[in-house]
Amino acid sequence: MTEDREKQIVRGFTPRQIVFELDKYIIGQGQAKRSVAVALRNRWRRQQLSEELREEIAPKNIIMIGPTGVGKTEIARRIARLVQSPFLKIEASKFTEVGYVGRDVESMIRDLMELAVNMVRQEENERLWEKAKELAEERVLSLLIPPPPKKPKRPEPTADGYTLELESSEESEESYHKTREKFRRLLKEGKLDDRPLDLETQDKAQIPMVEIFSSAGAEEMDINIRDMFGNMFPKKKKRRTVKVSEALEMLAAEEVQKLIDMDKVIKLAKDRVEQSGIIFLDELDKVAGTEGRQHGPDVSREGVQRDLLPIVEGSTVNTKYGMIRTDHILFIAAGAFNVSKPSDLIPELQGRFPIRVELDSLGAEEFVRILTEPKNALILQYEALLDTEGVTLKFTDDAIKEIARIAAEVNERAENIGARRLHTVMEKLLDEVSFDAPEIKGQDVVVDADYVRERLESIIKDEDLSRYIL
Repeated sequence: MTEDREKQIVRGFTPRQIVFELDKYIIGQGQAKRSVAVALRNRWRRQQLSEELREEIAPKNIIMIGPTGVGKTEIARRIARLVQSPFLKIEASKFTEVGYVGRDVESMIRDLMELAVNMVRQEENERLWEKAKELAEERVLSLLIPPPPKKPKRPEPTADGYTLELESSEESEESYHKTREKFRRLLKEGKLDDRPLDLETQDKAQIPMVEIFSSAGAEEMDINIRDMFGNMFPKKKKRRTVKVSEALEMLAAEEVQKLIDMDKVIKLAKDRVEQSGIIFLDELDKVAGTEGRQHGPDVSREGVQRDLLPIVEGSTVNTKYGMIRTDHILFIAAGAFNVSKPSDLIPELQGRFPIRVELDSLGAEEFVRILTEPKNALILQYEALLDTEGVTLKFTDDAIKEIARIAAEVNERAENIGARRLHTVMEKLLDEVSFDAPEIKGQDVVVDADYVRERLESIIKDEDLSRYIL
């Protein structure tokens, strides 16, 4: 997808429309949705400015504050999918200061660039697939009907003596083309799909495994090591017998790789990362120091923050695809902040996240809506899964309310894991039906409130048991 196409996509969504799209999948959290919608729209607004002013406008990074399972990650992921931006989710606790075990902070930019390259390559793959299929078809026809052998032509005198050229008779050429066109029709109609064909394909060179025991510099060493080994080992040809239908797919995959202009792919991917990349930095509260402590683990946490700062502020990171600027990448951070608070971050990092949004905890009322309203609602998912076995699953309204009540009650008594509790409750509730589904094909299973209480009430009453099961 070109940069112009990206602008069209963003321009097509006003902040209100973006929130409307998010509402299809995420219940509640209106303020968080509004914040990301405005941040996304500001990207399009920035593109309309003069180049000089455009460079001066930095993205307004966001911190989402709220317990787990309330939709922080889903909001960021959906917004990236909506505008087809490169999106990377990563936990801040994976990064550590030099001297401690952990990943290099700059690796997230390299990972984002790798994702963008794969994204653009896939788009190019889809765009060029039809042409690649035509080329593959020609190769298969040449294998099915080899060209007629050429006969020696009468020698022609030259300054150095005589040259001997080969030529085909007009009759053999005409017959060959007629046969080839006949086979082309059969190929398009699928009548040759099961015919065996000897095919020579490239055998991927086996790259030896190399493990690097180093915390610092390992990311940089990995940049070109695969390319280096790939060039050292020659590509081998492998002959195998496959069906014509398989040969068409294999050869089309080969041809499309030849057609893709990787320089163009890398350029588009780089522009996309620098202008519309989104990094979701989860668990930021885990690297925030607690007030009054300046020793022990907090020293490492502050080190992580200081390493993150230049990336969020705007710097240039070296990747195997070239230098990537991070000035206009949108960072969306998230954390529960139940022990620490955003003000415990170092002041410089706080200043780079000017927008703070607090997400609401979810209760029974929200759980009812989560079970039924979104396009990917849990109830719809389970009904579709069991429908593949020929079992019709039906939930009554009182059953849905009972499931929501139980999930909310367990969250209050145990750890509050938000909407994720619904997954554990639903799995336990439908465990028996899911196991017996192949044997009860063609039956209807009605899940009402009594059905829910019968299978879950005993677990709820036993507090110790519910901590393990739900």
